[in-house]
Amino acid sequence: MPKEKPELSDAMKAQLRRKKPEKNPIQGTKFTIAISSAKGGVGKSTFATNLALALKKIGCKVGLLDADIYGPSVPKMLGINDKPKSDGQKLEPIIKYDVQCMSIGFLTDQQTPMIWRGPMVTSAIKTFTQKVNWKDLDFIVVDMPPGTGDTQLTFSQEIKIDGAIIVSTPQEVALLDVIRGIKMFDKLGVKILGLVDNMSFFIGDDGKKYKIFGEGGVKKTSEEFEKRFLGEIPINSEVGRYGDEGKPIVESDVNHEISKIYLDFAKIIKSTYL
Repeated sequence: MPKEKPELSDAMKAQLRRKKPEKNPIQGTKFTIAISSAKGGVGKSTFATNLALALKKIGCKVGLLDADIYGPSVPKMLGINDKPKSDGQKLEPIIKYDVQCMSIGFLTDQQTPMIWRGPMVTSAIKTFTQKVNWKDLDFIVVDMPPGTGDTQLTFSQEIKIDGAIIVSTPQEVALLDVIRGIKMFDKLGVKILGLVDNMSFFIGDDGKKYKIFGEGGVKKTSEEFEKRFLGEIPINSEVGRYGDEGKPIVESDVNHEISKIYLDFAKIIKSTYL
């Protein structure tokens, strides 16, 4: 005769019914968009900065969080040399081009190496998400560091990420890391908005396209993993020049062909969430 299952106490039943705690959204924001590459050197920070400016251009209230603790780029790309103010409780984001910005680079000398272990990085990320006075943002664009480490896990497990865009160049060595990034976000339950093929080709003086990093790899990867392919961004020397001058291309020349690509990406994001 089979044994009867033991009766659960009311306390145990309540515990089983209890939902998992929701991830904490970043206070003062509606939607968090992570820009990831899983590999360095593919133009992720340039993409994140110009996307934030493009969202601003189409009427959104935007914040830009530079979460690349070991290699912050936002201070240089936006020409910010100021230190954030604090009331002793929270840091005030620095506003540049009507975008609220925060970066570890605002708090340290640009040439100071961040020789930190994982727990210190996690602590810094929590400071930027919980102790910065972000104000009434539609979107906060997060420039994630390369890789699939502590920062990615902190954002994915403890902070509500509404969507991630993965940026890559077409060559196979970059795509290997992209695949790891896709699998990481899928495993952590983060929605991938799509993949972007950055520096996909160069147009020479002869008007011909030169695909110096290969061709079609990002699109093929997006199809293989059933993710949306958002499009290509060609190499253009003006993108780097404007970034080095602290006034990214979307802000410097909104009618530039590259700026129009970023505006199209911004419209996709706005129509998805707002």
